[in-house]
Amino acid sequence: MSTTGIELNTRRRGFAEAVELVSSMRFAISLLTIVSIASIIGTVLKQNEPMPNYVNQFGPFWFEVFAKLGLYNVYTSWWFLLILVFLIVSTALCVVRNAPKMVRDMRSWREHVREESLRNFHHKLEWTAPVARATLVAQTAERLRHAGYAIKLLEKDGGTLVAAKKGAGNKFGYIFAHTAIIVILLGGMLDSELPVKFQQWFFGKTPFGGSGVIADIPAQHRLGISNPTFRGNTLIAEGQTSDTALLPQASGVLVQELPFSIKLEKFHIDFYSTGMPKLFASDVTVRDHETGKTFPATIKVNHPLIYKGIAVYQSSFDDGGSKLKLTGFPMSGTADKAFQIEGTVGASTELKQGGETWSVEWSGFRPFNVENIAANQDARAVAKNTSFNEQLSATLGKASGSAARSDHAKDLKNVGPSVQYKLRDKTGQAREFMNYMQPLTLDGAQVYLAGVRSNPQENFSFLRIPADADYSVRTWMRLRAALADASLRQDAAKRYAARALAPEQQAGLGGQLEESAARTLAIFAGEGGGRGGFIGVSQFLEKIPPAEQEKAAGIFMKMLNGALWELWQAANARAGLAPVEATEANGHFLQLATNALSDSVFYGAPVYLQLEEFTEVKASVLQLTRSPGKNIVYLGCLLLVAGVFAMFYIRERRMWVWIRSAGDGDEGAHALMAMSTQRKTLDFEREFDDLKVKLPLPA
Repeated sequence: MSTTGIELNTRRRGFAEAVELVSSMRFAISLLTIVSIASIIGTVLKQNEPMPNYVNQFGPFWFEVFAKLGLYNVYTSWWFLLILVFLIVSTALCVVRNAPKMVRDMRSWREHVREESLRNFHHKLEWTAPVARATLVAQTAERLRHAGYAIKLLEKDGGTLVAAKKGAGNKFGYIFAHTAIIVILLGGMLDSELPVKFQQWFFGKTPFGGSGVIADIPAQHRLGISNPTFRGNTLIAEGQTSDTALLPQASGVLVQELPFSIKLEKFHIDFYSTGMPKLFASDVTVRDHETGKTFPATIKVNHPLIYKGIAVYQSSFDDGGSKLKLTGFPMSGTADKAFQIEGTVGASTELKQGGETWSVEWSGFRPFNVENIAANQDARAVAKNTSFNEQLSATLGKASGSAARSDHAKDLKNVGPSVQYKLRDKTGQAREFMNYMQPLTLDGAQVYLAGVRSNPQENFSFLRIPADADYSVRTWMRLRAALADASLRQDAAKRYAARALAPEQQAGLGGQLEESAARTLAIFAGEGGGRGGFIGVSQFLEKIPPAEQEKAAGIFMKMLNGALWELWQAANARAGLAPVEATEANGHFLQLATNALSDSVFYGAPVYLQLEEFTEVKASVLQLTRSPGKNIVYLGCLLLVAGVFAMFYIRERRMWVWIRSAGDGDEGAHALMAMSTQRKTLDFEREFDDLKVKLPLPA
């Protein structure tokens, strides 16, 4: 016996079972469950962020694990797209297998039903009418038509079968709903990044991860104007023109060429009193590359420009390269001489300070900032040692930095321009800074806020530099430089000892007090390997027995305040300025200056840059999309609505009425009626009861 036939039958049976599995409901539900889980991951985990952000968030090990799983771009990962393909195939096979049966069933009258089988229906009725069979057939058919039924009359087995049906289009609901899933998925995949990924997989397109002029980017990083779908952004400064869009990728960007160019003539923006944008719009001129045609247009939020199948949306706004002039102050060493520096937002400037070279990357400029400056509402605080503050706040009677924000009080005011930049050293390490141009009045004092953060995920922490009588930071900078100068600290210690002791005590205690004051200033300045500031004070007090720490802290702070006052006097004397008068205002300034000197150990920058002048250049951020699958998705949604409506609101009902003559003559007729439906509802019961009354009624 040949085994070939057995093998073929086995293969066919295996193939049929595989098709049945893929097209089954359980397989589709499993796929939808996986898609739902993936969608949750894609919602919780921010997508398409720069890779360093994920490294900082998860660490190197989990970063690599999640990268292998494609969790940073779930909706374009190979496994997610594969699931969608299987879902399309599964739904298509389901439609192919079941749609012909459903169509045949809708068209069928089920006329092969027998009289005996009708008696087994739950909903049935028998009656005899004193009319001829033909008359009863016509009467029954007419009444069923009036009730909305389609009718077919069949002569069989010596009687007449009146087959009726209503709501057979219910099955179109299943066909439309399943077809809608296929159509929506196809349209969504067409509008996804799949076409872009396809070009990367098979045509050698790769993201560009460097910097430079867009026009000089090589062809392997550029997508042609025939690209069927994309979603990218372009930033255009006033007076500038762009004919490309940038498509962000995990490792860089792809450059999408456009069939037209956009020139930004003017950018308009209005704000609410809270500082939130109220309206922003772009006046542009569009030039078609193929025809040379130009025309003006205004792009507003929710009012895009649509040209050649590409929709141009007003996305946001940015700086277009504002020109900045700043004054720099050293933040380390004994020098306090200011210097001038200029920059352009989006560019970088070389900075030489302390024998080292830094790069200043100008990353942002805001012409005004609306902040909440109500009492105790400032959330900006310099990063600080929490354990130190908890340990010594009662002892020292203070904690460096600002109060925490409370949302109960608000005092929103425009506090003026700010500049944002990064300082990058020769090793490539950088910290980001944000400085306000004007002083802010916080807790009754005017201070300059100098913000710093180590990575983009952090909020800025702000150093409060008190403004002097001339509304500048020069006095504080002079005091900072003096604190770093050992000779001036010694001079201040001598001044303090001379002021604190009576003349007759100088010989015995003067030298000891001077040495203690000098050591106090040195600890606060961070000499001898200490951190400096109140952290240095904490480290010093930890060496004292716990029982004596509170008393020692009080003495230390009293000596520190007095020595810093004399240091201020010594700094003024060296600068040729008049002595500082002992007034309440100057005392308050010194208190704020002391706090700022302590916090400055966390600032981590060789210079402080204060904005002096600026020339603002606005820029518009436009989003450009080509989405040919949009209309396909709309069609799918229409089919889905029609399918759901048909499934839930159209009820299929079938009725058969078997009519025979009551006797040998035409003196009467006997009727047997049976009715069925897929879903027995109260409406069906009421309709059956109504027909039970109407059909037997005499004409």
